[in-house]
Amino acid sequence: MTGFARVEGDEFGISWVWEIKSVNGKSLDLRLRLTSGFDLLEPQLRALLTQRFRRGNFSAALTVTRTEPAVVRVNRATLAQLVALMNELAGEIEAAPPRIDGLLALRGVVETVEDEPDAVLQERRNVVLESWARALDELASARAQEGARLATVLAGQLAEMTALVKAAAACAAAQPAAIRDRLQAMLANIADLVPGMPEERVAQEMALLITRSDIREELERLRAHLEQVADLLRQGEGVGRRLDFLCQELNREANTLCSKSADIELTRVGLSLKAAVEQFREQVQNIE
Repeated sequence: MTGFARVEGDEFGISWVWEIKSVNGKSLDLRLRLTSGFDLLEPQLRALLTQRFRRGNFSAALTVTRTEPAVVRVNRATLAQLVALMNELAGEIEAAPPRIDGLLALRGVVETVEDEPDAVLQERRNVVLESWARALDELASARAQEGARLATVLAGQLAEMTALVKAAAACAAAQPAAIRDRLQAMLANIADLVPGMPEERVAQEMALLITRSDIREELERLRAHLEQVADLLRQGEGVGRRLDFLCQELNREANTLCSKSADIELTRVGLSLKAAVEQFREQVQNIE
């Protein structure tokens, strides 16, 4: 299920932005891009995500910017080495003496002080972690809105599959007659090759064909699976994988229905049911 969330914050000398995106996925996967210094939060970030979601591919990025002026200092040891080297070369090279601004511009002379008290760093991590929880709330809300729209689509597809199963049940009444007509046509075609076939043998063959073509069990299983689908859709949470499994079962029964069909109309209904199940399965991939 797709979704997007963005949360901003400004506290303890930093401002930050969380951006989270989610797309469809059979399992739960999170890709994180964190600003240096906040890598320690990764286990907690993953744990909070796992508590909220069960399926989907998630990508999240944290951008942190300092809002207070950075503390700088002069690396006096490096500066002393540079001055000594310039004094040493002064007699060999004709050049104007160096200016202080030029020396300070050299790499390594002026340093930004990154060392801050551990308490401050921990406070920053805590507020960033709290904002991650808010971002997950927003993401869950966005996914729920999409889920509400998807529920209408799934309900329509469920109604279509239910109607097709009813149509297949109606066609099942024509199965024995269709089998009898097919068998009689076959017997008529081979009458010259097998003269005088006993009527008992004909009855046995017809009974065997009817037994093999009985689709009552398949229809019962299809009805049971569709009832389970309806129950899961009413639950509304964490049903994606179970619906995946039911789609496989529905497709298996629809295939058997087609293979047992001795009636053109039943075959047409079975093929339509297979198509409806596949469309339903595609939408189920969007469900958590």
